Amino acid sequence: MSNLLSEQFMFATGIENSYPTILLPNGMKKRVDEMAKTDHYTHWEKDFELTASLGISFLRYGPPYFSTHVGPGKYDWDFTDKTFARLRELNISPIVDLCHFGVPDWIDNFQNPDFPALFAEYAQAFAERFPYLQYYTPVNEIFIAATFSALYGWWNERLTSEQGFVTALKHCCKANVMAMQAILKVQPNAIFIQSESSEFFHTSKPEAVNIANFLNEKRFLSLDLIYGYPLPSRMYEFLLDNGMTREEYHWFENNQVNARCIMGNDYYITNEHLVHSDGRTEPSGEIFGYYVITHQYYSRYRLPVMHTETNRVMPDSVNWLYKEWANVHQLKRDGVPVIGFTWYSLLHQVDWDTALREDNGCVNELGLFDLQRNIMPVGEAYKKLIRQWKDVLAAESYGLNY
Repeated sequence: MSNLLSEQFMFATGIENSYPTILLPNGMKKRVDEMAKTDHYTHWEKDFELTASLGISFLRYGPPYFSTHVGPGKYDWDFTDKTFARLRELNISPIVDLCHFGVPDWIDNFQNPDFPALFAEYAQAFAERFPYLQYYTPVNEIFIAATFSALYGWWNERLTSEQGFVTALKHCCKANVMAMQAILKVQPNAIFIQSESSEFFHTSKPEAVNIANFLNEKRFLSLDLIYGYPLPSRMYEFLLDNGMTREEYHWFENNQVNARCIMGNDYYITNEHLVHSDGRTEPSGEIFGYYVITHQYYSRYRLPVMHTETNRVMPDSVNWLYKEWANVHQLKRDGVPVIGFTWYSLLHQVDWDTALREDNGCVNELGLFDLQRNIMPVGEAYKKLIRQWKDVLAAESYGLNY
């Protein structure tokens, strides 16, 4: 795996580009486009310049899939051509985010069995248009996309069943793997950084132990399928009981491309949960933290790791940045091959306080810059952190001590 590890530690941020569909109180369906809500379509050049001003040379960024893939074999590359050309001019390496919580209207939603093949076609077309790009996140946070869309009933298909969840999960995982295979046909040196939510479920009392154990196995499902990891019997039975066939499961075993993969994982204060004996869960706050939970994921997959998302609302953001960085750096010093760190995102976000379920226009003060493009205290702190650690981490990668 050493050929995947960059000599340069990958300090990164991202342009938040979620675009699920939701149902408004009046019964109308609406696309929630975070790049529109944060005025990125107007200020994209400024946003890239702000990224560079912090000393950041890696940006989680992708075209809006829903408006770029306009039909089978049909694409509108106008905005994408301009933005990726400017990133190249600024020497910013995109970690290309190809699908972020939604699909084009003509595909409908994640229940569509045609989605994997259609998405792979799109991924290959993108790679052919930008053959010099190397880093990709084909489908972002698959576990969250399937849970929010098909189990919680919040987004897209708005289903509330385990069968709906398994269908969305298997389609997103297959789309991710097929996209990787398609990109590698064009760019054999492509590296895939899977951004996935890292979760843990704590028990509130002894009666909840079995439920928590089940959920702590279930949290791995998206990565298990993508990486062809052998499932425990309970998870295999769960998938088959909810619509996955034996043939579909074995397809993942036979099609993994782990040799080109980095396990990207995201951690927020909401990623740990308290489980009650009746099956209810609620946020527990930070108990284990990034270090412990990431060690669990690394021990399972033994792939290089990138910290791909975190944030905290002001005024707690600066303290959270330093805490998360301390966790990441200690993991690296303890022998886990951590190759990057990300504050997500560059800008304040909009309506994530309701997980995008409501269209309120509520600004969430999570960014390195506000929506007027003024730098925030966490932006200043991140700029300083990058400046202080960049050369030190490069030296550590060569076995030098500071």
